[in-house]
Amino acid sequence: MNSRDPHKTTQRQSLHYYKEQRENRLRQRQRTIIKRRILLGGALLLCLVFAISAKIGISHFLTANPTEAAHSLPVENGPVYIGATEVQRGYDFSATEQTVTLNDESIASTQILLINLKNNSIVAQKDAQTIISPASMTKVLTILVAAEHLQDLNDTFTISREITDYCYQHKCSAVGFSDGETVPVKDLFYGTILPSGADAAVALAIYTAGSHEAFIDLMNQKLDELGLSQTAHFTNCVGLYDELHYCTAADMAVIMKAALENDLCREVLSTKNYTTARTSQHPDGLNISNWFLRRIEDKETNGSVIAAKTGFVNQSGNCAVSYFLSASGTPYIAVTVNAFSSWRCIYDHVALYSTYGA
Repeated sequence: MNSRDPHKTTQRQSLHYYKEQRENRLRQRQRTIIKRRILLGGALLLCLVFAISAKIGISHFLTANPTEAAHSLPVENGPVYIGATEVQRGYDFSATEQTVTLNDESIASTQILLINLKNNSIVAQKDAQTIISPASMTKVLTILVAAEHLQDLNDTFTISREITDYCYQHKCSAVGFSDGETVPVKDLFYGTILPSGADAAVALAIYTAGSHEAFIDLMNQKLDELGLSQTAHFTNCVGLYDELHYCTAADMAVIMKAALENDLCREVLSTKNYTTARTSQHPDGLNISNWFLRRIEDKETNGSVIAAKTGFVNQSGNCAVSYFLSASGTPYIAVTVNAFSSWRCIYDHVALYSTYGA
């Protein structure tokens, strides 16, 4: 029978234990080294990817087609249309070497401006930067501000005694709405422009802003937005004369262009005849007309006068702003101030368009 030495057995076990521990440490170290290499390789690969991406991105930016690049950005210089007619963006009207300074006695108005909207160039002018009272041409801004704040064109508004009294006290032209009559808001737009109705204009102001005064604030904010605050300031939505109610012929051309770029305003300014909704006060509605458009439509202008708004106060005589499309398709805006009669005002626009509207 063989016997084992306990001391030797313990020694062998200890050697085996330490050997196993050393191998475990070596394996752990190897795993750590492998992990570090994997992490380092991943980091290098990620840096390489970023570098390649950056290079491609910069290269594409430098070599991309400008038109393609423009489509990826917000369009700020795209075309602007008045109806189907493309016009130059913006409201900076500039004189050129071809601009005519008018001294022609065949055009009686004392302030005159004709703008080619294809390039925003001044075709002809006379004292266009002189301060004037815009009279009822004011109402172009009235409907523009109302249109931009409009919530529901099919809404209704009830004419108040305050509105009818305002028209009576100031001897304003009016549509003829009655105190207590409830009319569609749409009719207020047409009533403001076609017969130059102060009842419709004040009603539209109150409907839009809650009061005439609050609406005037909106009008002056719009003048500031259009860049006109240095030469234009309004104190009412109707066009009544006031020393603090003023602009220039050039300002009025800007206001007209902005209004024509609004679909609702363009439709209203281009309408020759309109019948308001039937009400208990007016069972057949009220027939209203834009007499400037009706009177000029058969005159020889070598094109068509599409839209217009007239005005009159003693301080500015008969005045008008109109939009014209020539036979060749070129769009124009004309502003004239201080003609001695309403017909003379019309013939001044005819003379401008037929002579300079190519």
